[in-house]
Amino acid sequence: MFFGIVIIFFFFNMFGLVSKMKDTIKNKKIVEDKITELEKSKEKLNSDIDSLKTDEGVEKNIREKFGLAKEGENMIMIIDDKNQTIVEEEPNDSVFWGWLKNLFK
Repeated sequence: MFFGIVIIFFFFNMFGLVSKMKDTIKNKKIVEDKITELEKSKEKLNSDIDSLKTDEGVEKNIREKFGLAKEGENMIMIIDDKNQTIVEEEPNDSVFWGWLKNLFK
């Protein structure tokens, strides 16, 4: 009887350990993915820093940030029309009748 209780207690503890082990594996995968993401970000930042050490890199950064052009270059600016009118469509009574009306338009 005593050994039966000890064995049952042992199995309950084993299931708890297996569950914790699965959680640990999942958390380890999340951390590894985050580390990979941070390493890629670090490489990009180091690349950007190296680029800013050159005159061309500084010029490119300034041109991108402030929308500047070199002497002799042309720039095209696209401006959104804020006074656009929105046309609302009439709701169709049914799909078939709407299709039929559109067929004869």
